[in-house]
Amino acid sequence: MTQELAPVLQLRVIVEAHDYDEAVWFYRDALGLPEQAAFANGGDDRVAILDAGRATLEIASPTHKVAVDAAETGGPASPAPVRLAFEVTDSAGTVSRLVEAGAQLVAPVTMTPWRSLNARLDAPAGQQITVFQETESLADRSRRAGFAVDGSRD
Repeated sequence: MTQELAPVLQLRVIVEAHDYDEAVWFYRDALGLPEQAAFANGGDDRVAILDAGRATLEIASPTHKVAVDAAETGGPASPAPVRLAFEVTDSAGTVSRLVEAGAQLVAPVTMTPWRSLNARLDAPAGQQITVFQETESLADRSRRAGFAVDGSRD
C-alpha cells in the first residue's frame, strides 16, 4: 500500500546576513522581491520574509538566527549560514517520514514563539532543514507584538 504524502506548501530559504540592511535592500528594493512580512524581538533580532513567487527568501540577522536555532532546537546552532525550511501540512507526520527515510532528528516538533510547529533535521548532502506547520494565518501572526513590516517598526 502506498502512503499518501502530505504536500510541501512552501520552500523557504533562510540566509544569515551580517549586513542585514544591505541584504534586505538588495533583495527587496533592487531585485524587487515584495516584503511579505518582517518580524523583530528587539535590537538586532530582525528578519524579513520576501515573496519570491513560489518560494520565500528569509534574510535573518545573526542575532535572529541564534534566536531561531534556540527556539527550534533548544540551543544547538545550525552549522551553515543557509538552511532550507519547508512548510508542510503535518509537521509530525513529515518528520516521521523523513527520519524513516534516513534524516537525523536534531530537534522534535516544537511550538515556536511565532506559533508554528517546527522541527529540525540533518538531511542528506550535509544540509540541515526545518519543517514547519503554521498554526495561524500570516494576518493573525502579523498582529502580534514585534511583528510588522520592517519600515513601520519604531
